[in-house]
Formats: sequence, structure tokens, C-alpha cells
Amino acid sequence: MTTIDSLGEFGLINKISQLVPPPRHQDTVRGIGDDAAVIGTDGDEYLLMSSDMLLEGVHFDLMYMPLQHLGFKAVAVNISDMAAMNGLPSQLTVNIGISSRFTVEAVEELYKGIAAACEAYNVDLVGGDTTASRSGLTISVTVLGKVPKERIAYRNTAQPNDVICVTGDLGAAYLGLQLLEREKQVYLSDPTMQPNLDEKAYLVQRQLRPDARTDIVHELRDLDIKPTAMIDISDGLASEILHLCTQSQTGAVIFDDTIPIDDQSYLAADEFKISPVTAALNGGEDYELLFTIRPQEFEKLKNHARITAIGYMTADPSQVVLATRAGQHTPIKAQGWKHF
Repeated sequence: MTTIDSLGEFGLINKISQLVPPPRHQDTVRGIGDDAAVIGTDGDEYLLMSSDMLLEGVHFDLMYMPLQHLGFKAVAVNISDMAAMNGLPSQLTVNIGISSRFTVEAVEELYKGIAAACEAYNVDLVGGDTTASRSGLTISVTVLGKVPKERIAYRNTAQPNDVICVTGDLGAAYLGLQLLEREKQVYLSDPTMQPNLDEKAYLVQRQLRPDARTDIVHELRDLDIKPTAMIDISDGLASEILHLCTQSQTGAVIFDDTIPIDDQSYLAADEFKISPVTAALNGGEDYELLFTIRPQEFEKLKNHARITAIGYMTADPSQVVLATRAGQHTPIKAQGWKHF
């Protein structure tokens, strides 16, 4: 028998996709294998659909995750998938499995966070389901969105010489998680100790309440830039660049000194004796966008404050490397979040 952890998440997805029959409907444009499913319409837009599940004890710890933040995050991580297709969200449904240890007031707190995310991203909550759970709290969110047909971005359409870009900064969410886990252990050993994370507020916020980058979707449209390929960074930069390269059948060179890392991340990485570049490559949960553009488009955003060019695509799929200023090339390997 084959254990699930020997395959990993994407190996399991590939195995499942082999068992699923080919699309029966002409309007099923893209199914398994991208950030969202793509459904054709008679108009000039595609319908996008994405679903994610968060489980207590696996994806979040209620010892330090406020329920309002959890509600917001559950929505944001799904909307990030819309942004990764160069689209924008419109509706969502929320399903929760909840145990009897939770009060009505706790459910209200959770939905306050969901409502705040709906307001922030201009999305309508249109339904869902609630059920009893014997194993804590489970949240499943499905988001619907739209994208103009001529602007949709997939994972498998990058080309050699494309410029690789990333939004925001990387590694902060992972380092925020390390801080929260450390403070949890301190509290468990001595409940009189109260954490003081004021100077690390940015890192904690990046873990507890991430933002989906729908703002970048709007800005790319304003600049008339269509990414040649795009993915959101949920499992770490290394994992996501490997996905783009595998599906586009390209290689890549990423320059380690161009990866955007916040000053607080540098300080926290030093505190934990972690390389900040390693945190950026393998940490995950940043929910920034990783995308490629044609070289001639780079002039339009080279001075953009929230977008950084970090490398370029190559023609050799066997070479996905991290390059140092000294000229050393190290193969990039995915060592981020493991789902099983």
C-alpha cells in the first residue's frame, strides 16, 4: 500500500486527476491543475471557481488565532486564488463544521471576520452549510470570480526570457508563525507570562490576517500588463516557481539578493538562527503573487514600489536555480509546507 505522505499534496492531486474522467461539457475550460477552475460563458469573461479548507490543529491554532482573524483569513486565502488567475472575486459560500465547545458568540466572531473580508474584497456571501463536528472547527470556502477572457493568466504559459516578478515581501508569515509558536510554548510553561510582540506586529499580522493581492490585479490592468503566467505564493517561493516551471516546461534563474524581505523578517530570522532567504523560499502563507511578463513589458513596472523582479525564465526545464552574486548556482527544491 502507498501512504499519502509518500506522494505529498501535489502527487495526490495528480493521482486523483488520473481517475477523473475528461470534461463532459464544452464550457469546462480548465479543471484540476491551476489556482482556480475556469468555466466558459457566452460573454467576454470567464467564470472562476476555487475552494479551500482550513482545519483546526492543521492550518490554525486557536490558542493564538483570534476567530475574527480566522474568518478573514479563510476568505482571503481563497480570493488569493482569484488574483492568481488575474481575476477578481464576486461571490462566496462558507461551510463550517463546528463542535459543541464553541458558543454562539464565538460563531459571531468568526463571521464578523468573514464579513470584514467580504467588505474589503467587494464580495457577496451567498450561502453555505453548517454541521456538527467531533474534531474542532473546520472551515471550507468556495469563491466565484470573473476575468476578461483576454486577460486570464495560467500556470503553464510562461516562456523563456520572461521576467519573473513577485509582489510584496516574502518570509514574514512563516517567521510570524515561529514567533507565535514560541510564545505559545512560553505561555504553556508559565501562564503568568504575557507575550510582548508589539515590535513584531507586522510579522504576526502577516500570519494571522494575510491580504489577497487583488490590488495588483487592478494595477496590472491599469498598466496594460498581462502576465504570461501567474500563481499565488501559499507554499513558499521555491514550491511555486517549480510549479510554474514544471507546467510551462521552462527553467528559471532566481537571484537571491533580489528576493524582497522586510526588515522585521531579517531581524526575526537572525533571532531564530534561520536564513531569511530560506524563510522566503520555503516558509509559505505569504499569499503574494508570483508572475512572469515579457521582457518588453518590464519597463512599465520596473519602478513599482510593491513589485520586484527576481529573475528570469530559461529554456532548460532541468535547471531551476538560485543564483548568488558570487556566481554560484544552487538547484531550487521545494521544502515548504507539507500537507500530509
